[in-house]
Amino acid sequence: MDILIIGSGGREHALAWKIAQSPKAGKLYCAPGNAGIAEFAECVPIGAMEFEKLAAFAKEHQIGLTVVGMDDPLVGGVVDVFEREGLRIFGPRKNAAILEGSKAFSKDLMKKYNIPTAAYENFDDPKAAIEYLEKEASFPIVLKADGLALGKGVLICQDLEEAKAGVREIMEDKHFGEAGNRMVIEEFMTGREVSVLSFADGKTILPMTTAQDHKRAGDGDTGLNTGGMGTFSPSPFYTPEVEEFCRKYIFQATVDAMAAEGRPFQGVIFFGLMLTPKGPRVLEYNARFGDPETQVVLPRMKNDIVEVFEACVDGTLDQITLEFEDNAAVCVVLASGGYPVAYEKGKEIRGLESLKDRDDCMVFHAGTAFKDGKIVTSGGRVLGVTCTGADLKSARAAAYEAVKSIEFEGQYMRSDIGKAIDEC
Repeated sequence: MDILIIGSGGREHALAWKIAQSPKAGKLYCAPGNAGIAEFAECVPIGAMEFEKLAAFAKEHQIGLTVVGMDDPLVGGVVDVFEREGLRIFGPRKNAAILEGSKAFSKDLMKKYNIPTAAYENFDDPKAAIEYLEKEASFPIVLKADGLALGKGVLICQDLEEAKAGVREIMEDKHFGEAGNRMVIEEFMTGREVSVLSFADGKTILPMTTAQDHKRAGDGDTGLNTGGMGTFSPSPFYTPEVEEFCRKYIFQATVDAMAAEGRPFQGVIFFGLMLTPKGPRVLEYNARFGDPETQVVLPRMKNDIVEVFEACVDGTLDQITLEFEDNAAVCVVLASGGYPVAYEKGKEIRGLESLKDRDDCMVFHAGTAFKDGKIVTSGGRVLGVTCTGADLKSARAAAYEAVKSIEFEGQYMRSDIGKAIDEC
């Protein structure tokens, strides 16, 4: 069947790469796509938020399945629009995508159903938030914009003055836009972070292999929050004991809670976990594949991904067994100078062809475009260079060797992706 992917980043490139391997896949389309995705799919000039145009395209081209990569269209209700038109689509409906769309909702859900997470309070009024900080908070403390903020709407504040400035930044200055109309003030937790992507069909949940992202722009986890500067998979800190706890008290509990609320979740739930001294806690939920976690998880996945998508849509996920290679993967992100604040676009990217025929290396395009027959930069995060290896250290060495082949003006990267594995 012909398949449409909605999105334009590295995650969608990884999805296109994986979907193209399925015997169930016919022609692939991607709206709007990018220069890398164009290798696998015909890129269609329709924006990810143009739901009616997307649905009309899917009908006209007799698309058998649409796969949504991005958070904005899911939270906006693209799945509901497609289902009303009788079109098959992979992803949660609007009333389930609120799991990511509102941090206040997700925190309240976890409290109601005893899913372990950090202590918190929700605020609609900046004055009330500051009063709470002055009278009841202990530091450091975490401030989160309630809505979608490209993975950047989280501030860790070390003292009262910093926290008060954070409230003004989020709720008054609207640094993260409408996402800051509400805010969560949350207990600061310590421990290892682990990401677990999971397929769900409304009642059954199947966790994929683990990954760990690196959010900060600079080495040593310094600098501003970004959409992610690199990842590795699997996490050596996710032990069988941790997995057993998470499956029982977090993963299945979340799917059951959403079903009980009349919001059955079909699609991918991303669990951002903190392995605290008191046990695993949920840091955040996402309602879709993570970016750049997808770039290290899918290269290790053995299954036909289209078969899994269909099982999620049809409610037959209990008939699927997920399998992953006994190896490791590391992704190093090459970004534009100045990201995540201001950066230039249109810089020619050289050296991509040198990695094209390697089985152990994939270059996933996050922010690229065609210009005058050349591939140029068009975003803050430009490329994700993913390499696999027998173990994490060999995969990391391969990834850092591979990035030497690529260059564009102003590029920068972190040099310590996966450094934590040295401690194992």
